[in-house]
Amino acid sequence: MPETSVAHFYDELADDYHLIYADWDASIRRQGDALDGLMGQDNATVLDCSCGIGTQAIGLALHGHRVTGTDLSARAAARAVREAAHRNVTVPTGVADMRRLPFPDGRFDTVVCADNSLPHLLTEQDVHAALAEMRRVLRPAGLLLLSTRPYDDLLRDRPASASPQVHQSADGGERTVTFQLWHWHEDGEHYDMEHFQLLPTGGEWRVKVRRTAYWALGRDRLAGLVTDAGFADPAWRMPHETGFFQPLLMARAGK
Repeated sequence: MPETSVAHFYDELADDYHLIYADWDASIRRQGDALDGLMGQDNATVLDCSCGIGTQAIGLALHGHRVTGTDLSARAAARAVREAAHRNVTVPTGVADMRRLPFPDGRFDTVVCADNSLPHLLTEQDVHAALAEMRRVLRPAGLLLLSTRPYDDLLRDRPASASPQVHQSADGGERTVTFQLWHWHEDGEHYDMEHFQLLPTGGEWRVKVRRTAYWALGRDRLAGLVTDAGFADPAWRMPHETGFFQPLLMARAGK
């Protein structure tokens, strides 16, 4: 396949990322509400180690948390700063690999790794390295909030595509359509994803295609990797319980 680096994928997507959502501002508020409710702490120091353009980071900052964001994509991280300022909150960001976080030990109360970001890491060694770094930068008993796609279901069915999503402009005019095609590897766990966006241009459709890869980690397997990295009491919470759009794994940093 052509260039599939994660940083390249999200650099290319950064300007259009909000078009994935029917209403991005509503998603910011809804996801921020859900994560804040799970944290159970006011004014927490939070690291969003896969912040993208700021969906979760801004949502938490709007609740008064002190949020720092990092991401592999320089363009996405820079946009998160601008979008936060536009909403009258401050979210400093930096470019960093979650396997090598540029922070001292015990810096944060909570680490967020949401929106199916961890499964971009394609080997157990890399996943362990990232989780160990999240554990290192958390205070003792600090909280990990990690979300993925519902991979137990997806591993059973191995779908070839995801449902299309439609974004409509605020004035009710132009619509953008986003959909994905998935190409599963022979191992049945890894898959390549082609991400399509159809954007209206002068009465016709312009198509953008971007490509990346994922590792479909089932819930039990990921919970085991979280435990191996030094976390205690991992527990999955489902969207109907939390109001968050993906299954969430919660765990505490071991002492």
